[in-house]
Amino acid sequence: MVSSVGAPSLVDVVSRLYNEYNTKTPQKLKIIDAYLGYIMITGVIQFVYCCLVGTFPFNSFLSGFISTVASFVLGVCLRIQSNPQNTAVFKDITVERAFADFIFAHCVLHLVVLNFIG
Repeated sequence: MVSSVGAPSLVDVVSRLYNEYNTKTPQKLKIIDAYLGYIMITGVIQFVYCCLVGTFPFNSFLSGFISTVASFVLGVCLRIQSNPQNTAVFKDITVERAFADFIFAHCVLHLVVLNFIG
């Protein structure tokens, strides 16, 4: 389907994006993408809950929301470092090292979050 201007339609673009993602993306990156989607949905649910119900107790809401945002950022960092197309940028960092950094940063993050809850 091509529109009258000659540009591909939205359906064609989404279909091509989906097909190329399925064929060219390694399984490890798909798992990380699923984790990022889960974290994003969790953050959206927390935000909607805050808007509908309220923020009492505020420290609990804030620490939970900060935890989801920070987990998403750490997941994106892991995805960038694990992507085979970025091996030239991250020459000295192996996939195992990136995952170990991810786990260590998560441990520190959750210690801070637990301290913040009170």
